[in-house]
Amino acid sequence: MEYKIVGYEPERFFHFFEEISAIPRGSGNEKGISDYLVAFAKDRGLEVYQDSVYNVIIKKGGSAGAENAEPVMMQGHLDMVCDKLAGVEHDFERDGIELVVTDGVLTANGTTLGADNGVAVAFMMTVLDDDTLVHPPLECVFTTDEETGLVGAETLDKSQISARIMINLDSEEEGVATVSCAGGVVATLTRPITREHMQGSTLALTISGLAGGHSGSDIDRERGNADLIMARIVERLMRTGAPHLVSLDGGTKDNAITRESTAVVAYASAEEAQAAAEVAQGVIDEVSAELEVFDPGFACAVEVAEGQEVDAMADTDARAFVSALRLAPNGVMRRNVATDGSVEVSSNIGVVITRENEVTFLLSPRSSIASLQEDVKARIQTLADAFGFTASFDNEYPGWSYVEHSHVREVFQASYRELFGTELKIESIHAGLECGLFAEALPGLDAIAVGPTLSDVHTPDEHVDLGSVERFYRLLVDALARLAA
Repeated sequence: MEYKIVGYEPERFFHFFEEISAIPRGSGNEKGISDYLVAFAKDRGLEVYQDSVYNVIIKKGGSAGAENAEPVMMQGHLDMVCDKLAGVEHDFERDGIELVVTDGVLTANGTTLGADNGVAVAFMMTVLDDDTLVHPPLECVFTTDEETGLVGAETLDKSQISARIMINLDSEEEGVATVSCAGGVVATLTRPITREHMQGSTLALTISGLAGGHSGSDIDRERGNADLIMARIVERLMRTGAPHLVSLDGGTKDNAITRESTAVVAYASAEEAQAAAEVAQGVIDEVSAELEVFDPGFACAVEVAEGQEVDAMADTDARAFVSALRLAPNGVMRRNVATDGSVEVSSNIGVVITRENEVTFLLSPRSSIASLQEDVKARIQTLADAFGFTASFDNEYPGWSYVEHSHVREVFQASYRELFGTELKIESIHAGLECGLFAEALPGLDAIAVGPTLSDVHTPDEHVDLGSVERFYRLLVDALARLAA
């Protein structure tokens, strides 16, 4: 293929990244990329394992003199969050990602880039492909369906792994090593509704321009959640008039802060609809002022259309729906004020869907403390019970606890200090990582999560500093050589 990323090192890394970017690999659609890795391994005579959900493990013996060193697992996930700007023509089931390089920064053309976690895949392929490197025996683990709840990592037969040192490559800030993370779960609330046919004028509301972001790592940035803002506008309309809610929809992923939302409400007369438009604009102005610093791109279009026929929700159903959305936990719920103020508990309203006969919304609660996670789940269940919803909790995964003594952490700290003359920052994150599932299944696992700088992941603004990739690869290769000693 003709490569777009040229003039940057390591060259093989960027070639592999372009090749995997050409393969559709949204969550649940990883067979193509999985088969590509199996072929990659077989072409190089490497041992390869592929399971029924398309997880892949590729093993390579240690370099000369390091054949008997303790094996090291490198790990990342194959799937990516699929999101795009409104109006962008892109089929994530069939189309590859269109890459754009500008002034040393790699982005995609109106879609998510998939650097989360395509960089891990490309890093492992680059190491496996280079027979000049010094390294211990390697077990490169490529998991599936991470973005929907770490499904592949949970399903994988861990007996295939002998390593008890793990380098997870799903971290997003150069110079920072992650050593613990939060656990999480997907909460789905569903309620049946009835509809009534009516004629009148409609008020259509469309929120756009919000920054969005990762529901874990970006939850403390006070960015607007489009679904929550829309519920606020619709509730105000309910308090000041007699709207008939037709629909309220927003978001595509439970683990992404919602950037866009739409709602349609109906009124018996054009005069009522015009008056409601003024009320809605008042709320929009309030929100714009509140988000001026944290999320200045917020916008909400308001459009009135006369002479419409719609099937609106029964008033009782609409009020229960909007009230539940307004009260659903969203944002930071608790910080660790005893240490660094990091987030300990949060929740994100990620997806809201209006169907003909039911409404559904998905939340993504997270916590690094198991008892607090259970408490948030109990609160969500109470909310569901109060407003006639059924609640289910799926794709739950454990947190990853900090350990006092870690050889792999010490190796990366020493390597970073020698290469760059400064200290590697050690931190815990509020996002979920697969390390927790591997640590739970592999007693004594010594793990670390590292990576280059990725920004605005899970959004169409996702981008990568290409210089950071080169520097991180130097760190990874040096650390592997130290682990081979």
